[in-house]
Parts: sequence; C-alpha cells; structure tokens
Amino acid sequence: MGTVEPFTFASSADLRIPVAVKVNRLEGHEKPVPYSTLLRRPDLRHRGSNLSPHSELYINVQPFADSKPLTVHAQTPHKHFKTARIWNQWLSLPLDYNTIPANTQLAITIWDLSPINPNGGDRNHHIPFGGTTIPLFDDDATLRTGRQKCRIWRHKAADGFSNTATPWREPRLRGRQSVQTDEKQHERDAELERLVGLMKKHEMGEISENKWLDQLVFRQIEKLERQQVKQSFRPRSLSQSSIDEDPPSPACAEGDPDHTDGSFFLYIELPRFDHPVVFTDHEYPPPPISAILPAHFPASNTVNFKPPPEVQLGPGIRPNANGASDTDGGADLIRIYDPEIGYADNLAETKHRRLIRGQRNALDRDLKPNPKMRDFLNRIMSYGPTVELSDKEKDEVWRFRHHLTREKRALTKLVKSVNWNEPAEARQAISLLPKWAEINIDDALELLGPGVRNPTVRAYAVDRLRKADDDELLMYLLQLVQALKFEAHPSKEAEVVVDDSSLASFLIARSAANFKLGNFLHWYLMVELDDDTATQMAKNSKKLFARVSYDFMMELESTPEGHITRQALRRQGEFITILTKFSKEIQNSRADRPKKIDMLKKMLADPKNDMLAFDPPLPLPLDPAVKITGVVPDDSSVFKSSLFPLYVNLKTDTGTLYPLMFKTGDDLRQDQLVVQIIALMDRLLLQENLDLNLTPYRILATSALAGAIQFIPNTPVSNILGNAKFKSSILGYLRFHNPAAAGTPSILGVRKEAMDTYVKSVAGYCVITYLLGVGDRHLDNLCLAPDGRFFHIDFGYILGRDPKPMAPLMKLSREMIEGMGGSAPGNESQFDAFRQYCFTAYTTLRRNSSLILNLFALMQDANIPGLNFFGGDQAVRKVEERFKLDGTEEEALSFFAQLIEREMGAWGPVLIDKLHGFAQGWRA
Repeated sequence: MGTVEPFTFASSADLRIPVAVKVNRLEGHEKPVPYSTLLRRPDLRHRGSNLSPHSELYINVQPFADSKPLTVHAQTPHKHFKTARIWNQWLSLPLDYNTIPANTQLAITIWDLSPINPNGGDRNHHIPFGGTTIPLFDDDATLRTGRQKCRIWRHKAADGFSNTATPWREPRLRGRQSVQTDEKQHERDAELERLVGLMKKHEMGEISENKWLDQLVFRQIEKLERQQVKQSFRPRSLSQSSIDEDPPSPACAEGDPDHTDGSFFLYIELPRFDHPVVFTDHEYPPPPISAILPAHFPASNTVNFKPPPEVQLGPGIRPNANGASDTDGGADLIRIYDPEIGYADNLAETKHRRLIRGQRNALDRDLKPNPKMRDFLNRIMSYGPTVELSDKEKDEVWRFRHHLTREKRALTKLVKSVNWNEPAEARQAISLLPKWAEINIDDALELLGPGVRNPTVRAYAVDRLRKADDDELLMYLLQLVQALKFEAHPSKEAEVVVDDSSLASFLIARSAANFKLGNFLHWYLMVELDDDTATQMAKNSKKLFARVSYDFMMELESTPEGHITRQALRRQGEFITILTKFSKEIQNSRADRPKKIDMLKKMLADPKNDMLAFDPPLPLPLDPAVKITGVVPDDSSVFKSSLFPLYVNLKTDTGTLYPLMFKTGDDLRQDQLVVQIIALMDRLLLQENLDLNLTPYRILATSALAGAIQFIPNTPVSNILGNAKFKSSILGYLRFHNPAAAGTPSILGVRKEAMDTYVKSVAGYCVITYLLGVGDRHLDNLCLAPDGRFFHIDFGYILGRDPKPMAPLMKLSREMIEGMGGSAPGNESQFDAFRQYCFTAYTTLRRNSSLILNLFALMQDANIPGLNFFGGDQAVRKVEERFKLDGTEEEALSFFAQLIEREMGAWGPVLIDKLHGFAQGWRA
C-alpha cells in the first residue's frame, strides 16, 4: 500500500466570522450602440454605460439559498472611474460562515444609472448592467477562496435561484462550434489559466516574493485577461442550440433587438484561510425515545426503545410481507413519526397511571412480591445513580413501595418512579418517608442532586446529613455548597432576596459551630461569588451564595466564639489579598527569575506589609489546624513556570515550617476537586483497612483565578531518571534515601517499610488516576518523596481527556515497575503484591461507586473546565464507564488485569515521555 498524504482541513461550523467578498474590477468589450438606435430609444441615449465606457456603476451582493435570500444585500459606495472600472472594495455580509447552508450562492448585480425609468415614474432610476451568481462551496463542499472570474450576464439582475439563469461560469460549446474553435485560442486560454494558478499560489505565500518582477507579471496577466475577454466575444448569430446551459446568451437580454452584443467578466476575491474549509452541517440531537419504530429497527445496547404498537387491521385487510394490503386498491401501511412522542406526555399513559396509582393505595399496603418479582426488584436496587428506570420498573417500584420501606437503597428508586406533578401521588410518596429505613450518605447526596426538586425530599436528605460527624461532612462540603444551586426557591425580582433553604440553614449552623467547617464554607462561597459567569443561572446562584454568606456572617456575629471566628476569616482574607498582590506584581515584572526572587523577598520582609509576624497566630486557610506566626522571607522563592507561582515558607506556632505555593492566573478548582476525591477514596480504603500511603496534598482555590497549594518535598521522576547519583533509576533513589541497615528487614536493598510504601502508593494512584481519567501524564508530574511515597500532581486533564495522542488509560511505565523489582517472578519482585493492591483498591472503590458518582453529579454546574467540556451528566457517565458496573466483580477484575498487562507493554506512553523530555530540554 502506498503512503497516504496528510490532509488538513477546517470545519465551516467553527468559522465564526462574517461572510465577505472583495469586488476587484470589471473587464469587458461590446459594440457601441448605433446612433439610429439612440435616436429612437431616449432611455438608451442617456444611459451611463452608453455615454462612457468607464461610466459609474455600483454593485450589490446578496446571499441566497434554496432560491430565498438569507439576509439583506451589501453595496459598494459611489465611485468615479477614470480609465477602468476598478473598485477594490471589501463587502461584509451580516451573517457568519458557520450559519450558512452548503448551497449558498452570492447573487452579484452590477447596476447602471439612467435618468429615465424604463417602467415609468420618477423613482428607481437604476437598471441592471449585468449579474452573476456564484456558489460559495464547490462540488466537493469546500469553501471557495481567492480570485474568481465571474461571467456577467448583460442587462440581467442576478436571480440567486437554485437553477439560476445567471451562472458565474461561461456556457460550454458543443457540436461543430466546439470542433471549429481555434486551437491557438485553446493554448492561450490554457496558458492564462496556468498563470492565474501560479498567481494564487503566490498570494498564499507558496511562491517567494519579488516585488518589481511581480508587478510586471501581474500587469502582463491583466493584459492577457483583457485580450481573452475581447476574443471571447461571440456575435449574436451564434445559435442557442450550441450552448449547454438553458439560460439565453449574454449577448442579448429579454430578446430586445436594440441591445448590442458584448462580453463582460467581474473579478472578485474571496477570503483565504490557512487550510481548506469544508462544509459541516449542524448536528441536531437525536429525538427522545419514540414509541413508533420500524419493525426491523436494530436493538440498542444503551437505550431501551419501546416496542412498536400492535396494529389491529380492519376486516378484509391482510398485509403481506411488504406491508401492503392484499385487497384490490389497498394502499401501503405507513408508519408516521410524531415529533411530540418523547417530548410531551402520552395522555393515555398518563390517565392509565393516574387510575392505577390512585385506586390501589389500600391494596398495595400489604402487597408482597413473589420470588420472581423479588429478583426483579433486587436488580432495580442494584442500578447506579445514573440509570433511568423504564415505565415497567417505575410501576413495579411504586406497586411494592410499602414493602420496599425496609430497603434503604430503594428510596432513590421510588423518588425516580413518582410523578411529582400529580399532587395525590406526591402526597403518598412523602407520607412514606418517616417509615423508610435509614438511607446511606451516598443516597442522601443523590437526593440533593439536580434531579430532585421536591423540598420535602431534600429536607429528608438533609436530616440524614445531620447524623454525619464533622470530619465526614467536611469530605462532602465542596459538593454540598454546589447543591445549594438545586434548591427550589421562588423566582422574584432581582432586589428581592430568596428565603434560606433547609440545606443552607444546616450548613450555616454546622459551620458556625466548627471552625474548620466554617473556614472552608467561607472560602468555597468566596470562590462562587468571584466567578464572573454570564449565564442567568450563574447570576441567580450568585444571589443565593451572597445570601448564604451574609447569613453565615450574621450567625457568627451572634456568639462570642463566632465573633472570634469572623475576625480570623477577615485576617485570612487580608493575608490572601497581600499574596495575590505580590504574585501579580511578580508576574507583570519583566525582570528575570533571580530578580523576581529578590523582589519577593523584599516585599515579604517589608514591615509595611505585616507579613513577618502574626499576632495572634493565624489559622492557615489551606489547613485551619495549622496556625502560622509569620513568613520566612529568606527561604522564599519563585518557581520556574510561565505563571511564576510563589514559594512561601510559613512559620507555625509549633516551631515547624509549612511550605506553601501560591498561584494567580490559573483556575485551581479542578485540581481542588480531584484532590478532594483522592482524599475521599483514601478514606474509603482506610475504612477497609487498606492503607495505600496516598498523598492527597491540600489545594484551596481562593478565587476563580488564584489559590494556594501545599508543597510536599519531592523529586520528579524525570529528574530521578536523569541523575547519576541515583543510578538513573527509581530503585536507586529508594536505596539512596532508605538504605537497608544491618539486621533490619529489607527488599532489593531498600528498607522494607519504604519499599512497601512505594508499591502501595503506586498501586493506589494507578487505580485512582484510571478511575478519574487523569490525562497528560508524563514523568514531570509523577513525583517521589524520600520516604517512598509516590504521587501525581497537575490535574489539568481529567475524564479521559489528554492533549497528546496515544495516551494510556493508566500511567504504568517500565521505570515504575523496575522500581519494585520488575515484573518477572522471583528475585524479590514486588510486582505481584502491586497487582493485588490494585485489585483490592479497585473492587473497594467500585463498591462505593454510587458515592463517587453522586459527588460528581453535584459538581456538574460548578463551572469546572474538565466537567464543562462534556456538559450535563456526561461527565458522571465518563467516570461510571470506568467502574464497569454493567458486569460482575470477577469480570471487572479480569478487565483491570488485562489493563495492567496492556499498559506495561504499550509503546505509545514511552514515545510520549521521550518527546516531552525532548521538548522540556529544548525549552530549557
């Protein structure tokens, strides 16, 4: 097979600029009108084009599609011509390229001026000099660009019809006329076409520029074009039968014998682009599930379509295999798609549901399922939070609702089964809430999600949260703040403040009583109030967050302890404001990095900035359990990065140092979310007595484009592999920092505790980064601490997105495996232990998938780039796919084992690491 040449193109759907055309010049030749005709026709006698070969003309351009105008026309300004009709005028139309259909045409009409209106009256003293119609896309649906030569149909206005009478190309000759055409003329036309092609390449920069020579060539080409126009003139005796096209010859108009013969061409120019632009139509979303489908429609793996309705035919009508009637004169049975199906409620089904659910309340109270139905209900209970129930499943859950009150997993399924628009049905469902078995925290979070709007149900979920301790509540606080957006409140005018919701009151009360909760609630609210999103939903949410923040401050002010908390939060704000100011000044400075470091040290040491000593000690916003007493200016620095993050060492009240990185110009909310999920997963694993020595370092976004990051002393794997001191290996790094002492347990020359820490942490991060779809994994964002802790940093790409091709599903490089002794059995290799840790972690987190998925569902409107990229609940489904919930636990483990084997032998990640290292070295 031959090699395929690369072809790059752009989509017209991404071209969000106005349609434009440049009118260059008009070239042509025609016989002058005889004096006898001018004497007989006064309307021709004073017409501009008959008075002067360079009379004033003006042009308008209007886009058409399907024989209909798309918008108003654009027109050239008045211009006086001296020696030639040259406009060199760009015209912009009020519509963009991404909105036009593939059959768009530009109808270009040249207008002549006449003092006499041919139709009578005193107005409209303009008549068509000629017109032409050119499609914007060619036959291959590629946008036309560059110079275009358009045939002008004399005395006609461009019509813009689909079957236009004013096409832009010349009619083709056929028959004897074609055979008798001068061969030299063909050669001259071919040469001119070649020169025009070279001119287009020159304009695109494909041919080098030589100004003085280029001007000579351009003038010669224009001269040849004028000669071609004159030679293209054909007398009127040319028979109409010799032309391929249906429209009449441009030599005459409307059959008027007083019009003279002529041949004119308009030269225009269309915008040029770096790549060919191919038409791409707007892809509309598929319609909802329809009840009317062809019988042969293939079954889908993801959507359970309703079966087609059973059609009862009348007497004597027996459809054959093709659907046609056997009776004489019978017509085919045609299925008609109803667009309301799927969008609007089916009135028959609504009435049926109302009758069934309204009359069987007394009978359902003591109803118990048989074994078959019990299995059916158990299967429904095993569904994840993203699974939509079918009508059959909803009906059965409702029918056995009293029996299911003892099943805590069933409440979320009942909420999905209730038609909350039916007051009687909603009252019955709400009356069951006090009788229901206590639900788990993951179900309570699902009931606070965007799919549940009933305030009573949401209040029930909040009551479940009241039983969680402060540490557990802190794990979900970020999502609970986002859940405030889904609280139902009356829509009032902007100046009217909405009432507090049950969730808001709960968060305020608990946060006012616990400084750690109050610290993070305050900063989460500050970030939401700083987010300048223009959507109406964001504006409404901002008012809600402002109200919650105000009520929280009023709650703190009501007690002496709360007053102290409020003062601490105010001081934290001043501390963050000063760091933000320093960071922006250093970013904006044009000095080199050493001078930036000196600037930072001077600013921190300046007594005016009050950064040397904090009295009383200040709770650190990033970790309120740590109280800082000041900064260490001499031990501060600026990182080598495009945004120049600050490295600030903080003194604590215990005498230790707390290194901190502060960054502006970057949205840290996505990294904050990922680290929070990692911390949650670490907690879930610890509950199963599985400590994988994870390092969920702290991140706190202090505004939409600023935040603080806990700095963990570490060495990037890329530096380890390039350091001869560590023998360019991870194992050498572990041996250097954790040598095996005599008489102590060791593995491969490394202290056993350090090797265990390394193997466990690698396994934990392999599983977690796979589940979260963390991308852009290279050796610079894989880090290793001296005690053997392995961890990832920089979570700019999640949910399977990656800026590089051939990205792995899980980062497991050869160097990481060699650090645990390789994958070969024996020789003290820890690879088998690594696999077992992976399997245990995967199954443990898979059993808690509902909690993780519900946390992501609550974040779907948090304006986080990695979640906004997919939109709606698609981000949640991306995480759900990686849990493999559609199979058994054995099938999921088999898949993960295959994943480990595949990523170990993959060559794509190796190539990516090589290229990344080369790029970093080149930048350095």
